[in-house]
Amino acid sequence: MREEILSQKSGQKIILLGNEAITRGALEAGVDFVSTYPGTPATEVGDTFAKISKELKVYFEYSTNEKVALEAGAGASFSGLRSLCAMKHFGANVAQEILIPLCYSGVPSPLVIIVADDPNCWSSAQSEQNSRALSLLAHIPILEPADPQECKEFTKLGFEISARFKIPVMVRTTTRVSHQRGVVKLGKLKIQKSKGKFVKNPQMFVTMPPRVLEMKKELLGKIEKIRELSERSPLNQIITPEDKISRAQVGIVTSGISYLYVREALKKLNLFLPILKLGFFHPLPEKKLKNFIKRFKKVLIVEELEPYLEKEVARLAKEVNCTLKVFGKGYLPEVGELRPEYVTEAVAKISGKKLKFNFQKHKKEYITLSPPQRTPDLCPGCYYRLIFKAIKEVAPKNTVFGGDIGCYMLAGFHNLQDYLYCMGSSVGIAHGIKKTTNQKVIALIGDSTFFHAGIPALINTVFNKSNPLIIVMDNQTTAMTGHQQHPGGYGRFKTKDSLIKIEDIAKACGVKNVAVIDPLNYQKMKKIIKGFLKKKDVSVIVARRLCWLFEQRMKK
Repeated sequence: MREEILSQKSGQKIILLGNEAITRGALEAGVDFVSTYPGTPATEVGDTFAKISKELKVYFEYSTNEKVALEAGAGASFSGLRSLCAMKHFGANVAQEILIPLCYSGVPSPLVIIVADDPNCWSSAQSEQNSRALSLLAHIPILEPADPQECKEFTKLGFEISARFKIPVMVRTTTRVSHQRGVVKLGKLKIQKSKGKFVKNPQMFVTMPPRVLEMKKELLGKIEKIRELSERSPLNQIITPEDKISRAQVGIVTSGISYLYVREALKKLNLFLPILKLGFFHPLPEKKLKNFIKRFKKVLIVEELEPYLEKEVARLAKEVNCTLKVFGKGYLPEVGELRPEYVTEAVAKISGKKLKFNFQKHKKEYITLSPPQRTPDLCPGCYYRLIFKAIKEVAPKNTVFGGDIGCYMLAGFHNLQDYLYCMGSSVGIAHGIKKTTNQKVIALIGDSTFFHAGIPALINTVFNKSNPLIIVMDNQTTAMTGHQQHPGGYGRFKTKDSLIKIEDIAKACGVKNVAVIDPLNYQKMKKIIKGFLKKKDVSVIVARRLCWLFEQRMKK
């Protein structure tokens, strides 16, 4: 696959994952600088660049977190390089602090941000999130591809829009788009720059009042100009021929992966309903939308999660078709990802078409089945089991166990996880519990997560004088998302860099009780955990042994 992504044969057709197609699109756009923090479903964007970046002389890095990744991408853009930053939806939350003022100031050189959402929480346990909401908060243009070919083309277009309007552009995908495979027609690769130059411009790069208010006004002006582009763009297209539209009474408005479900539903029902497919989620082509919906009696809005499109269509209908009936979340779920059968049922109800297959009856019959239950488990040979076992043996009754994001989330299946929220929160919440109760608290956090978001929480715990026991599960790689490197560990693509020791950081933060243990030295581990639970100050144990699975792969 590496050779195919690097192919110089313009017009060649190859099969790519959606994330791989994004990589190819960025290369065809002449990307110079790529930064990311690995997070599924966006992981393969960074991993693909990690494999090919040196050969193409494209700078690539796994940053310590998504905020830093976007800041690095912004710095490269400020220096005249074409930049790409990739992250999952929770990562977009981390990056918001820089994202919003970056939209205000704009960027002198193109910057495209890939954000991959995870409807149904297939790889993201904490919550479903619809990152389209960022269009309302940050006023950022958002493109929504539906398949790998569009992933490539929309990424290229994102660079074009960013270059033309001097604004960051988001390409928003979902799990089904990121991990979908499809045929992609290649374009021509562009030659990248290796170095840029930062040209000082306080009017652009310094977001301070009163200039910042002028920036917001300029940003809103940019969005309206991009809306004019959206009105003409082929990304927003009416699929059904005009002669069939004139006879139809029902229309469908959709975007992203939902479009493919609509096509499948219409094929099953043997229907030819007009479809307005929106590749631009923000800014919406309001004139095109109005022109589309003004002729119908009913319109079905097919979108995943929150009804953003539905609300916009209902608002616009009041201006051009006040009798129009707008259907959406009354017929489609707001929780969980869409499924083709849900869309098929909704289209059938709206159009009055009789279904040949009873999905509801089938669902009831399926629910009565009792397939064997399988709970997630750690990899065979994982040393975390020893740590979990030691904690269980020595922790007093009523000890509170804090969970964090990583493989050790599976501590929940070992009754060692009383809360779980976001990166670094095991330590932050542990401090709050210790300041307000007399209970013992053990916070588990991974090595990559420690570098991502655990250090500020640790400093806060030391500064404000509470005493949880923090156990850093240090398997020396970012194991959960595919063994990418972080500042304190190894990775599939880089292994020779000098490592930053977590224990040195803990000591520098003022932690007095610091120990490094090997989980295989089981009795010593138990003794240290038991002793540190009695300390009056915060304690940090670094349980270090290279991920067993990664070690076996490296041997091969």
